Amino acid sequence: REDEPAFTSRYSNESSKLLYPFGYGLSYTSFTFSSLSLDKPTLSPDGTLKVSVVVENTGTRAGDEVVQLYIHQRAGSAARPVRELKGFQRVTLAAGEKRTVEFTLGKAELQFWSPKTKSWVLEYENFDVWVGNSSDATLHGKFIVTP
Repeated sequence: REDEPAFTSRYSNESSKLLYPFGYGLSYTSFTFSSLSLDKPTLSPDGTLKVSVVVENTGTRAGDEVVQLYIHQRAGSAARPVRELKGFQRVTLAAGEKRTVEFTLGKAELQFWSPKTKSWVLEYENFDVWVGNSSDATLHGKFIVTP
């Protein structure tokens, strides 16, 4: 990570961070995200998990926002992306309006293609969840897939 003391880059005078994260967009108004909640801390392989977040238009005019949900499997039999986009919803909010946005995570969103077994795999493991308006989302939750 760039913020660690041992990090080095070919360009010492430039940041290696992206100028704009995936999902970044401009709007004529501003939005805040709060109250991230997961309906349970553990999930069985055939179960579903509800993730909800409150989105508020804090600006002075109506606007659209794309609410994005990312996951990360902390460990496992294969290297997984740091953040995987697993859901998104476009919402239109009037100035000052709040809305709760819900996502459902299940086997289809959590499994991955294993090159080792040449099949779809869902591992019993710890997962992170982020919700926000880009891949830099900071609202964070976690859950465990258990047998």
